[in-house]
Amino acid sequence: MQKEVVSGLLIPFLGTSLGAACVCFMKHDLSRGVQRALTGFAAGVMTAASIWSLIIPAMGMSERLGKLAFLPAVIGFWFGILFLLLLDSLIPHLHMNSEKAEGLPSKLARTTMMVLAVTLHNIPEGMAVGIVYAGVLTGSADMTAGGALALALGIAIQNFPEGAIISMPLHAEGKSKGKAFAGGVLSGAVEPLGALLTILSASRLLPVMPYLLSFAAGAMIYVVVEELIPEMSEGEHSNIGVILFSVGFTLMMILDVALG
Repeated sequence: MQKEVVSGLLIPFLGTSLGAACVCFMKHDLSRGVQRALTGFAAGVMTAASIWSLIIPAMGMSERLGKLAFLPAVIGFWFGILFLLLLDSLIPHLHMNSEKAEGLPSKLARTTMMVLAVTLHNIPEGMAVGIVYAGVLTGSADMTAGGALALALGIAIQNFPEGAIISMPLHAEGKSKGKAFAGGVLSGAVEPLGALLTILSASRLLPVMPYLLSFAAGAMIYVVVEELIPEMSEGEHSNIGVILFSVGFTLMMILDVALG
């Protein structure tokens, strides 16, 4: 089981790293259409993961509350939204194709704030994987190794385009390929670290597991609505973002049901 957990924690990070490696063999930056397509795909995966892998299990673990089984999920979800809202307001970061930085005023380099933008929305993904594997380790009936693997794979798949989306613009901004690759990898490093910290506290987390699962879901949905959906829809009208959103949503749903 320990090997399965370690592998599960590293799979999403591997996805980011492989995506960041695109900068080493692709000559041109990603076109706006490709960026929107990949962003839509990531949004679809994160939305489906929030529902099937996090919110539904959270409500399942609260069945003893009867008609109030939704309560822990609602409370955790809103804490996740507010937590990401706080981070979004404090951490200086710059979204893709944006000229104005968000967060507290900072003199950080533009490229650094681009990395921080991706790192910011990788935080809830790492938390989600860690919480689900913590549930597996503590023997929660609603958490299975297959379901945890499905979540890790789904996030890894959507991390691949994210790695490319961050490393290639960094190279276009003047960074060497090596530094651009390192920036992409670094943006994903927060995921296994956050997941590992969650795992180490697994035995203490069981009583509040429904709240934590929905907390991660709320944080992920905040990222989808605040960042990914606007990015997939910006510029000239195109349906590519919506189509890839649907593909990502469907793929994550299939993975969760097939492996869970």
